[in-house]
Formats: sequence, C-alpha cells, structure tokens
Amino acid sequence: MKIAEVCVNVTANAITQNFTYRVPDGLNFLTAGWRVTVPFSNRNVDGFVMAVREVNEATTFEFKLKDIAEAIDDEPWFTPKMMSAARWLADFYLCPLSRTMGLFMPGRRGKKISARFERVLRLAKEFDATDFKNASAQIKLLQLLKERGELRTSELAEQKITLDTTRKLIRAGYIVTERRRVLRDSYAGMKTAPRRFELTAEQNAAVEAVEAALAARQFQGFLLHGVTGSGKTQVYIELTKVTRQLGRRVIILVPEIALTGQAVMNFKAHFSDVAVIHSRLSIAERSDAFHRIRDGKVGIVIGARSALFTPIDNVGLIVVDEEQDTSYKQENNPPRYHARTVAEEFAKFHGAAIIFGSATPSLENFYRAQRGELTLLKMPRRVSDNPLPAVKCVDMRGELRAGNRSVLSGALVELLRKTLAANQQAILLLNRRGWSTVVMCRACGAVSTCPDCGLPMTYHADGKLHCHRCEVELEPPEVCPACGSKHIKFLGTGTEKLERALKAALPNARILRMDRDSTGGKFGHKKILDAFAAHEYDILFGTQMVAKGHDISGVTAVGVLSADAALSFSNFRAAETCFELITQAAGRAGRADLPGKVIVQAYNCDAAAIRFGCAQDYERFAAHELPQREEVFFPPFCRLIKLIFTNADAAKAKAFAKEIRAAFRAEVDKSARQEVFGPIPAAIANLRGVFRFVLLIKSADLAAARAFIRAHYLHRRDDVIIDIDPLTTD
Repeated sequence: MKIAEVCVNVTANAITQNFTYRVPDGLNFLTAGWRVTVPFSNRNVDGFVMAVREVNEATTFEFKLKDIAEAIDDEPWFTPKMMSAARWLADFYLCPLSRTMGLFMPGRRGKKISARFERVLRLAKEFDATDFKNASAQIKLLQLLKERGELRTSELAEQKITLDTTRKLIRAGYIVTERRRVLRDSYAGMKTAPRRFELTAEQNAAVEAVEAALAARQFQGFLLHGVTGSGKTQVYIELTKVTRQLGRRVIILVPEIALTGQAVMNFKAHFSDVAVIHSRLSIAERSDAFHRIRDGKVGIVIGARSALFTPIDNVGLIVVDEEQDTSYKQENNPPRYHARTVAEEFAKFHGAAIIFGSATPSLENFYRAQRGELTLLKMPRRVSDNPLPAVKCVDMRGELRAGNRSVLSGALVELLRKTLAANQQAILLLNRRGWSTVVMCRACGAVSTCPDCGLPMTYHADGKLHCHRCEVELEPPEVCPACGSKHIKFLGTGTEKLERALKAALPNARILRMDRDSTGGKFGHKKILDAFAAHEYDILFGTQMVAKGHDISGVTAVGVLSADAALSFSNFRAAETCFELITQAAGRAGRADLPGKVIVQAYNCDAAAIRFGCAQDYERFAAHELPQREEVFFPPFCRLIKLIFTNADAAKAKAFAKEIRAAFRAEVDKSARQEVFGPIPAAIANLRGVFRFVLLIKSADLAAARAFIRAHYLHRRDDVIIDIDPLTTD
C-alpha cells in the first residue's frame, strides 16, 4: 500500500512534525507536492503531501492510519525546488513548515484554485467544399477554422453560426472540441516600443562583470550602486537578454506595487514572456500567472516580494531593485522573512547571479561589498552626464520666526511657482498620511490612541480617527476622555492637510495625491503615475511611494517636507531612513535635459543625515554612520533577533522573558560576541488585551542564537513571536 507524509495546515507552532496517512486506491496518483484534505483532530483540514512511499501491507504503525480524504487541485502544486525552499524558510525563520508552504500559494489555503476554461473548435480532417453545397453555415465554419486554426465557442454567435451547425460537423467527424484553460493577464496589453540608446561605459562594465557569472552558471552576488538616473534598469534589461539567451529565467523584484507598472512597461518593451505577481491582483489572476510560469510560458517574473514564491525553475538571474527598501520585510505574520535574504538563498539554490541595486544601498549590503562578500559595481554618473539636482535645505524654525505657519516654506512655494510658470512639473514628499497625525488634549496631554494596539490614531479629512495598523475607525473626541477638557488640539500635518495648503498657495495648479488612501485597486498606482507622466497634472504629492524609481522627464522640482521626522523615532535605522528618503526623492528631479532643483524642509538642517542627504553623498554618509553602528554593536556588525513574549497577564509575560534572558546569558558562547537586552514593553505594549515584552538578541553568530531558541523550544510556543532581522528593536 501507499502512505504519504503530510504537512497539515494548522497554525499552532507546537505542531512541527509531518503526519502519516494512507493513500486510498482512488488517489493512487498522488505524489509529493499535491495539496490534499485530511482528517485531523476530529475535523478535516488541508495539508501538503511532502513524500509518498510504498510499504508492505503487513507494516505496523503506532497508530491506526487514517485515509487522505481528497486531492484539492487537478495537479501537484509544489515543485521539488519550492518544497526545498519552504523547508529552508521554516528552518531559518524558526516557524512551522505549514506557514512557509503557504507562501507559495496564490490565495486562500484549503480552497481549490479557481480556474476558467473555454471550449475551442478545431478541424479534425480535410474537407471538400463541394460536399456542403446546401450547408452554407457548415462550410462557413469549416473555412473559418481552416483560416484561423481554431475558434472559441464563445465566438460562434458573432459569426452567426448556431450550435446545431457545430454539432452536425462534430458528429460527422470534421471538427473536434477541446477544453482549454483561460489564462488571465491584466498586463497583457501593456507594451511600449523599446528606447534605443548606447550603454555608457559604466553600464557596459556592470553588464560585463555579471555576464561572466551568468556564463559560469554559478551563484555570485553583486551590489549595483548607481546614483539616481544612472541607468540601472537598462543594466537589468541587458542582463535579462543574456540570461534568456542562455535558456535560463529571471526574477525582477521591486519593493512597491507603485513601481510594478513602470518595471513591466520597461521589460515588456523588450520581452514578451513576462508574468506579474503582486498582492493587488486577484487570486484567480495570480493562479493563472503561476500556471503560465509552471508550464514554461514565462521567462521573466516581475513583482513585489511575493514574486519569489512562484513555481519558477532554472533561474539564472535575480534582481532586487531598490534593495534598501523596508517593504521587502514581512513584519506582521510568520514567517517574518526579508525578501533580500530569501532572494539570495534562492539564487544559491539555482546557481544564479543576484544583483542588489540601489542609489542608497542598505548599510548591511554596502558593508558586505566593502568586505568582498558582494562584488561592488559603481555607476556614479547619470546617463548623458546630466548633473544631479541642486539641493537646498530650508530651516523651518526660521519660517516660524518669520510668521509662516504653513507646511510650505516660502522658498518651496517660490520654486513651485517658477516650475509651473515654465510648464514643468514637481513632486512633493510628505511621509505621513491623513490630515493631522496626532489628536491631543491640551489640558492633560492625553493622545487619542487605538483601542486595539495603543498606537496614536490619525485624523483624516473624512472627520474620523483612523489606525493605520489595525484599520480601526473612530469618531474624534469632543471632550478629553481622561480629564474631561474640551481643549482638543489636532497636531501635525499629513498628506490631506498638505493638499489644502497647496490649493491655497497655488490655486491654479493641477495637483494629484498618491498615498495608500488614494491608490485602491490593482492599477491605482499606475493610473495616477500615467496621468502625471502625461502632464495632466502639475504637482504629484504623497508618501514615500512618490519618491522611488519613477522616471518622469517633466519633473524638474522636488520638495521634501518634514525631512527630519524620521530622526525622532527610537530606531537605530532612523538616520539611514532619513538619508535614503531625501536622496531618493531628490533623484526624481532633472532626469531629462532640464536641470533639477530640490527644497528639503527640516527643523534640524545640521543633522548628519540631512547634510549628507542634501549633498547626495552616500559614501560620506556611510563613512559617518558605520563607525557609530560598530560602536554600539548594531547591524551590519551583528544580526538581530527580536523575541516578543505575550500573555494576558503582564507579570507572567515579563517573568518568562527574564527567565530566557538569564538562560541566554548563562549558555551562549562567550567567545562569539552575543548580547541580550530587555525585557522592555513592545512598541505595541498591549494588543487587544494581550501584554507584550521584547527581548533583543544581538549576535555575531546567528546560527548559535537560533540554536539557543530551538534548544528552549521557543519556536514551538504560541506565546513567543520570533523576528529574525527585524526592522525595529521595540
């Protein structure tokens, strides 16, 4: 008989083993990779077949084997490489295999993947038109099939051909029908003519360096550090051509859905076999894309971080564009993976080259390149030697002293007026959504917070308070719930309030907002960017999604508002985030023939991140920041693991965290630098009545730190959240 090892799809961390089931005769076709339904703990759950083997009927088992109930799909879903990747993810990120297997699904687990089919007619044999003298409809259908090769049954009505005519020809053996899957692709019609231009010497050097690795078909990592406008995308395209000529496939990752459309346009100008994967597509569309990839009809996969988890094989090149972007980190649910780390490991699986590209590389990867772990490729000049934009920092304290209480400085308003007068365009970055970012009582200082997570709520123009984490919506208070005062103050400025300020200062300007509140639907970002690129609007403003990757020739002016806001967060990455936003936003200006100008507004223009950002000098920023990171032993000089201990009883959560802290200090290898801090209340200290405390492990030996967690079975507990390489420390 056949038995199968099944990974049951349940969320309990304690369940880490596979379970053995009997394969009934009716499911003899099952192999590793199929999704199935199995009985488990008095209910049916879905699961993943990890292995199937034959055993003697007389073989005895500790428990009586239950039968697999049914197969979910019409074919195995997982390839051997997908299953190997899922195992690696579960091991590295210390989470159940069922969680990592779920990453490779396009939608809800346990459901049959929805598919659409159509009926197609084809000629079955040659025909003689003279045999159909009195059957004009039949000869019409036969002639159409001869000319076209096939005809969908849905097209019969428009050709005025009846089903009766079709049935007669089928019975006579002249035509046959077949059922064919319809593969939907929302990006099918998106194509532009390729732009022809010579590569610069620096672009050529980058291409040649990676070509050698592609030809060797061996893993090698590269960091492509090119200033904004230096032509990194064209390097990716040229290397994709080389990879496809070698018969291998390509994954292109972009951090934001907002950048997907532009990437697809660029690549579809040169390639026809492109599939797109991101979370705004429907489950059916993602499923169809997976099907095209599995069947070998796709050579290039483009998308956000989830594009890593498709059934693609024989990968020769992976590109992680804007590799520094925090959107590559999955934070909210296990596995809390970083796509940058996963992409590199997958490149090793495939023997592929991987390129990390950025104008502002993560300090982790820049340090690795300095140490020779990645090959550093530099493109320090823009294409055609266009200069980087001129940047000026405006001290907003001076604006206040001069009586200007607007979010817009006088210098920025003047730049915008000159830009519009010259029929040019501008982009403004304000990395805060909503109208007012804080609602506070002036009498006692109490802040309106989310009842679920305790974070400050944002006031929006719809008159409601919104929690951007939990999606909770509340009415704003008329009196302070803490002290009863009526002195409620709305503080801070978000993109909605900026919109009002722009309309007041520039009443004739055509303005367009782009943030999470204005970009619904799968093409929400693209519609906004297309309209702006077509110069239907003069000013595009919004959150960080306006600052990265966009190449719009009419943009000559950029404003960065509240540039130093990121520096107020208690995060060791604060300066890096601040520098990155300034540099990336400034890079949107002057990308064509016209020079660019940038105004950076801040209250602390002397901060190093502001100074180096305005100078657009990454290497000086890195030289300033890296020694500080080394002094306090933060990445890239260590790896971090954040453990969040949860319990409805705060004292129990804290006590358990202290117990683990003591064990870590007693057991870890003192020869390898490893430290543990905490417990401290988490940033969200109380989530829906559950208290949360953080232990932060800093380790120069990540494997040893992970081994400690395993030894204490923390990965099997539902009251401990494990985050490897977290973005924040609280």
